[in-house]
Amino acid sequence: MQNINQPLSNVQLEILKAFSHQLNSKELVEFKDMIAKYFAQRAIQSANKVWDEKEWSEKDVDRMLNTKMRKSKNQ
Repeated sequence: MQNINQPLSNVQLEILKAFSHQLNSKELVEFKDMIAKYFAQRAIQSANKVWDEKEWSEKDVDRMLNTKMRKSKNQ
């Protein structure tokens, strides 16, 4: 049996199920804010994990801020 590619992710499907009704403008803003905070928190946790794993210090951050870290496509 051939797998059919689903155009929506599992998260998108759950959101559609949970919000099968209209939100008013205030609720929509609150929902967007909640989602943004969730992903921001995940990004912070990931950054903290890398910070701890690499044992970075403020000195390292200062060095990175003053260093061109992006590589060109030819390298």
